[in-house]
Amino acid sequence: MRTPSSSAATPSTLCAMLALQDQMNTRVNPQWREQHYPWHRAIWTEAAELLEHYGWKWWKKQTPDLLQIQLELVDIWHFVLSEHLEKYPKGGNADHYTALATALVEQWNAPAPAAQDFRETVEAMVLQVLSKNTLPLPLFRAAMQQVDFSFDNLYRQYIGKNVLNLFRQEHGYQQGTYQKEWHGKEDNLHLAEILEQAIATPETLQAEVYAALKARYPR
Repeated sequence: MRTPSSSAATPSTLCAMLALQDQMNTRVNPQWREQHYPWHRAIWTEAAELLEHYGWKWWKKQTPDLLQIQLELVDIWHFVLSEHLEKYPKGGNADHYTALATALVEQWNAPAPAAQDFRETVEAMVLQVLSKNTLPLPLFRAAMQQVDFSFDNLYRQYIGKNVLNLFRQEHGYQQGTYQKEWHGKEDNLHLAEILEQAIATPETLQAEVYAALKARYPR
């Protein structure tokens, strides 16, 4: 399925993602805001995995794996949203999400640093995260642009990954009984195939992805 090419963040799409992230975090721990989880640690750890998929070893030939790079960017985005959501009252409502989404759009559209190598952009992201415990959105936007990953594609893949996270929780992820690999492939790769084949609209994408995961998962 052809994905839109827009890189513009909008309050409506951000509202939808914020609400989904809040719901997922609450499912894992209803008091998640009070735990002050180290989002910065999760971000820099994912960033290290991101560079592994892009390639950084000068002593061997490496080809960037764009699919895995995009998946890692989506994982980072989950923690970025969580970090900002933590600042809002427990049980956020539509007004809270709208206010936060509007503020994030303003941050997203701020000037980005001068273009540089993708690896240097990722390292700049990590330095900011480690020194300030927050990820500047223009740096994240710059990293996305350097691997031709639009905001619309981020939105679509975020929705898919959120559904996968829900599916994991409902199939024993916290209890350690969930099978992450099926038929020789990790669930992330199954998700990528499902999203590529999906014909749903944004409003029905969640239901279609969940149904497809359920059909594939070993019984």
